[in-house]
Amino acid sequence: MKLISWNVNGLRAVLKKNFLEFLAAEQPDILCLQETKCTPDQVEQLWPSSYTTFWNSAEKKGYSGTAIFTKTRPVKVYPHIDISEHDREGRVLTAEYADFFLVNVYTPNSKRELERLPYRQVWDKDFLAYLKKLERTKPVIFCGDLNVAHTELDLANPKANVRNHGFTIEERTGFSNFVSAGFIDTFREFEKGGGHYSWWSPMAGARSRNVGWRLDYFLISQALRPRLKKAYIQPQVLGSDHCPVVIELK
Repeated sequence: MKLISWNVNGLRAVLKKNFLEFLAAEQPDILCLQETKCTPDQVEQLWPSSYTTFWNSAEKKGYSGTAIFTKTRPVKVYPHIDISEHDREGRVLTAEYADFFLVNVYTPNSKRELERLPYRQVWDKDFLAYLKKLERTKPVIFCGDLNVAHTELDLANPKANVRNHGFTIEERTGFSNFVSAGFIDTFREFEKGGGHYSWWSPMAGARSRNVGWRLDYFLISQALRPRLKKAYIQPQVLGSDHCPVVIELK
């Protein structure tokens, strides 16, 4: 089973580039998208018939948003975490399958001046509580743009970014709390070194020089570790300032 997560930074934009070709070539069993920036009626008619699509669009037009494309119809889909202050921006979409929950998430950005950092800390705490509540029923896979580089290995210039959004102690602690709660960063099960990124600034040729950040993740419950075959990043896939990340399960 192949699962892919990709922040497309505007689905309508990436559709004009390579999205359908990517989908046809990769044939994921489940594809999770973040930052769709659209409603399904604006793009729905384009999808291959092998996929059922589910959407959680933000109240604000052209902002945020998540979607799941799946070959196997879920038991149920939940487009919220039942906390009103978190449920307006289309950031979480949960699909319940027979033997696991899949949670697609686009974590709030703390913003350049860190004006949203206090909210981000509340989000991280509430989102972890949501994941642990799900996990009481069955194992959890969660994926998406978590808007944080967890360790110094996860960005090209850690020293220069210590108090910058995406690499504050508060955000990194939020990620560490997922790990402390038992969730596994799948990519680090296979790759311990640096130089592997999923987002690059559009400025100054950062991508061609691989001056990037690892902001996109798959984390899984401990119970799913025996099924994890591969976890990898696809930096060669263009179309967005993020690239896809992938896991394969038995």
